[in-house]
Amino acid sequence: MTAITQAFVGADIHDGRTMHQDHALVLHANGDLRVCTNDQVPENCPTTRLEGGIITPGFVDLQVNGGGGVMFNDDQSVDALRTIAQAHATSGTCAILPTLITDTPARTRAAIDAVENAIVQNISGVVGIHLEGPHLSVARKGAHDPHLIRAMTDEDLALMLHAANRLANVMVTVAPENTTNAQIKAMADAGIVVSLGHTDADADICHSAFDAGAKCVTHLFNAMSQLGNREPGLVGATLAREDVYAGLIADAIHVHPATIQVALAAKPNSDRIFLVTDAMATAGSDIESFTINGREVYRKNSRLTLADGTLAGADLEMPRALSVMLQQVGDSVENAVARATATPAGLLRNPFGMGQISNISGPPVYFKTPLSKPIRLNAC
Repeated sequence: MTAITQAFVGADIHDGRTMHQDHALVLHANGDLRVCTNDQVPENCPTTRLEGGIITPGFVDLQVNGGGGVMFNDDQSVDALRTIAQAHATSGTCAILPTLITDTPARTRAAIDAVENAIVQNISGVVGIHLEGPHLSVARKGAHDPHLIRAMTDEDLALMLHAANRLANVMVTVAPENTTNAQIKAMADAGIVVSLGHTDADADICHSAFDAGAKCVTHLFNAMSQLGNREPGLVGATLAREDVYAGLIADAIHVHPATIQVALAAKPNSDRIFLVTDAMATAGSDIESFTINGREVYRKNSRLTLADGTLAGADLEMPRALSVMLQQVGDSVENAVARATATPAGLLRNPFGMGQISNISGPPVYFKTPLSKPIRLNAC
């Protein structure tokens, strides 16, 4: 291991899974970040003493539709991706999957091309793509344009498999109604993270899709068949499985905090529930409205809606999601931070677009007060 060149002490340190107190975060000459005990820091090492607070890995967000006033659906370009990634970096997010919601085949291809080019150009934070649709259920469309929703064809599947060959990380949200188990298996075998969402399928059908290779659920509780007394739906199927991950929009708007508490208590491996923002163009900006698929979306009281009141994504950044988990749900700091860092990173083939040898899962951010605006640590 190379020499330690910088140390940070005086703050609690979360490594993505575990909280460490009375420890140091040290930077090695090769860029490796490690958590160690204070007495392992060499006496002559340059050391920054922090006055409390918490150091966490950078957040990993697998569902980002926009930011900085830009929507990915409106602009599939490297410049747009740079703007979106920078907007989320200001709130501590180091890795995102830019998300294209249901759109035309031409825009889907353009989105894949843009992400590939962004990664080639080393646009910080862009680590892959999330295609949320168009192979969804009209019955659970949410804000997705019903005229663009359709069944997955052989050509669509070929495009997904080609994307998996080009990009380190591809996530695809589908509904079993518009995909087959054979298609789900083919995508999963290719390394694609197949997520069920925007579906009205019953629990048996959802279990069959999970058995075929789907291993995730998109924004648990929203736009899916619900848990009922005679039919468990996708919600029930998700909570019953030990092997399924679930994204969650913790803004206290999409899901009531008490409902989140029930989910955490019910799921055998509740550590597989992770946080997403489902952020739109409003993230990191002051805009009051924007368009998606030609429809106006309005921002009011931290809520984004179409003209008819349908929720259209979230006006959310990761620190506020963590705040909801801590203050309204009652999740522990250790678990909540993991839901925004190591858990979503663990779903990806390559979370940071490069091999990272470290026991802290991502570039660190420092919060001087609980979940305030993060401060970048000098030299990290």
